[in-house]
Amino acid sequence: MKITLSARHLHRITAAMFVAVIGTASLAHAATITIVNLDGPGEGFNDGTTVAAVGGNTATTRGGQRLRVFQEAAAIWGAILPSAISIQVEARFDALTPCNSTSGVLGSAGPITASSNFPNAELPDTWYHIALANKMAGADLSGSNDISARFNSSVDNSSCLGATNWYYGLNHAHGTHIDLLAVVLHELGHGLGFSTLANSSTGALFSGQRDIWTHYLLDTDLDLHWDEMDDAQRAASAINTGKLVWDGPAVILHGDEILGPVPFMRVDSPPEIAGEKEFGTASFGPPIDDPPLSGEVWLVDDGADPNADACSDILNGPDVSGKIALIDRGTCTFVEKVQRAQAVGAIGVIIVNNVAGSPPLMGGDDPGLLIPAVSITNDDGFAIRNALGTGIVTATFGLDNTRTAGQNGNDRTMMYAPNPLESGSSVSHFDVSASPDLLMEPFITPNLTSSVDLTQYLFEDIGWFNPRTVSVANLPRYTLRLKSTPNPFFAATTVRFALAKPGLTEIDVFDVNGRLVKHLLRAWQPGGEGAVTWDGTDRAGRRVSPGVYLARVRSGELSENQRVVRMN
Repeated sequence: MKITLSARHLHRITAAMFVAVIGTASLAHAATITIVNLDGPGEGFNDGTTVAAVGGNTATTRGGQRLRVFQEAAAIWGAILPSAISIQVEARFDALTPCNSTSGVLGSAGPITASSNFPNAELPDTWYHIALANKMAGADLSGSNDISARFNSSVDNSSCLGATNWYYGLNHAHGTHIDLLAVVLHELGHGLGFSTLANSSTGALFSGQRDIWTHYLLDTDLDLHWDEMDDAQRAASAINTGKLVWDGPAVILHGDEILGPVPFMRVDSPPEIAGEKEFGTASFGPPIDDPPLSGEVWLVDDGADPNADACSDILNGPDVSGKIALIDRGTCTFVEKVQRAQAVGAIGVIIVNNVAGSPPLMGGDDPGLLIPAVSITNDDGFAIRNALGTGIVTATFGLDNTRTAGQNGNDRTMMYAPNPLESGSSVSHFDVSASPDLLMEPFITPNLTSSVDLTQYLFEDIGWFNPRTVSVANLPRYTLRLKSTPNPFFAATTVRFALAKPGLTEIDVFDVNGRLVKHLLRAWQPGGEGAVTWDGTDRAGRRVSPGVYLARVRSGELSENQRVVRMN
């Protein structure tokens, strides 16, 4: 069964700040991806404006360079994904809205049709994007194009994103411009399977039937997958920030290989405002790193109203030197602010948002910037300024090696679920808390390359690869048992488990606050009994404090927990 999808199934990427076949990508033992030009004469891929070669793209017209970028993206995906059936991508450039001087939609893409109950489908009564369905079936099930994609031609105009334009090079050396190759890779990812067909606003399944995406979306509050929920539960889950995760075994297995430790910005003193703060990162300067950077916070003064935005030279440089500069967001660029702080000897920069809401992601580029910079909310900035009026404020930028950025504490990678819902972005992207940044986050970030990072493992979960590095996902949901002995224990305890069916099995120990203490097992296990030993140490090999801990075994979509007590 196949069905044609509406425009609402296009998923888009945003910047924060044809019918002729014209190009194919084909490699041995790989998918062939063909770009189908839907642009009219003189526009989009047919724009004849003469341009200079850039970043390995030697085409001589703007339209030709656009096509060359698409061909490169098609070649990258084609080399990764195995399919004997050609994948047809119809594409065009249009003036997309909204787009202004600071933000805009860069592109959108999605499958044209979906299919279920076809030959070799791994799960029955389940929608698959048509390119994946064709691959599984070994046949062209639709007889038409597979993916529809639109990209914003206005990015090359000053009315859209100001002086920021499309970068048509193939080497990701885009500087302050938008890397078209990264954006096309992202959008093709949506069309190839990285999106749900369910309505994230109402929670309704597409044509009343689950899709393969809903089979792996897990709400950790409900401990239910989307295909186990009703419409109201799915709608609530779509805005359950931090609690919507991907539960596929390949992403679970490989997440720690891709994702790094959690970066943090923390106020250390005074006690009344101390704690970790929500923060935004910068595309320029060094990343937050380990060992951490700590120092006293000092408000800058540039002598011109508003005095603390560092849009002119900082007058209190001797006071700021050796400290973390506190700077208000203002009319000049983030780069200019940090340049002035660095020039007077600041060791880091905190930029305070001048409007309510989340801290901004700070764009720009200057290879000469050598100090880290973060942005914080207006409320947190107000609290710091008030505290500076009566005493000293200290802060730290660093990495928490006990946590993995973009995961929710049990090795499940978080999906994007902001509240309120963001139509076209929510649910069908990785969460923005991931670090390093992932290709399939909802916002384009400056440091993306041609890597498809965790996306390739998510594609393994939904069925693109066979054989897999982990189990096929269509095993029935099954039961398991868990028991630790001795319990309580002094030196070590044996965690015994029993599986009714084979599957990827994980055994982890958590503290009472839900933080991961140690991985004990992550491997494919046959059905039956098994055991692992916990010696009472954490991931760094340090002896944990006496107290109550939680041992958890998880296999497939089920888990079992047991309290474990370590004695003195």
